[in-house]
Amino acid sequence: MGYNCCGVSVQSARNFLTKEERVALLKEYKEDLDKESQGVSEKIKQLEKE
Repeated sequence: MGYNCCGVSVQSARNFLTKEERVALLKEYKEDLDKESQGVSEKIKQLEKE
């Protein structure tokens, strides 16, 4: 069993996900991106007020 740079087992992740699993992961990823985008927008507004 190998380990990547962070000490996490490389073999712990499955190689083949079901369609439903891929959709769920993409939705979660999109939510994270939306939150990050909202944070960036808030920071821009804050900096513009200064």
